Amino acid sequence: MTDHRQVPDAARAVRTPLLRLAHAAEEADALDAPVALVGGWARRLLADDRLRATLRGAPLGHALHPLMTDVPLGLWMSASVLDLGGHSRAAKRLVGLGVLAALPTVATGLADWSVSGDRIRRVGVVHAAGNAVGLALYSASWLARRRGHHRSGALAALAGATMVGVGGYLGGHMAYPLGGPPEDPTLPPR
Repeated sequence: MTDHRQVPDAARAVRTPLLRLAHAAEEADALDAPVALVGGWARRLLADDRLRATLRGAPLGHALHPLMTDVPLGLWMSASVLDLGGHSRAAKRLVGLGVLAALPTVATGLADWSVSGDRIRRVGVVHAAGNAVGLALYSASWLARRRGHHRSGALAALAGATMVGVGGYLGGHMAYPLGGPPEDPTLPPR
C-alpha cells in the first residue's frame, strides 16, 4: 500500500505560488519566534489533558479540526451563493453563523498544532494568520451587512473567501505532505 503522504516526482515539479509559500514557511527560521509565542499560549490554554484530547478528536478516534472547518466554510460559501441570488438577509445570517463557528474551529486547530513538529508549526502560524485575516474580513462583511451595506459586505466576504482558501491550502499542506498532526490525541503540547 502506498503512503498517501508521499508526493510523486511529477507533483514535485509543479511549483505554484502557494506551494512555494508553503515550502518557504517550512524552512523560515524567522517564524520560530511567533511559533514560540503561540506555543506558550497553547500550553496554557490546553493544559487540561481532557480538554486537549477532546479538541484533538479523541471521542471520534481521529482529528476533529478538519471536520470543524467544514462548518464555517460551508456557511460562508452558502452566503456567497445567496448573495448571487439577491437573498441578502439570509446571507447576512450565514456569514454571522460562520464567524461564530470559526471560534471552536480555531480551538481544534490550535490543539492539533500544539503537538506538531517544527515544520508543521511554522506553516501553521502562516495558516492561522491567513485564516485570521479571512475571519476579520468575514466579520467586517457581517458588520457591513448589519449596517445595510450589502454590496460592501458581499465584497468583503469574497476577499475573506480568498484568504481562507489560502489558509485551507496551507492546512492541506500540513496534513498531507507534512503528515500532521500526530494521531495520538493524548500528546501534551510542545
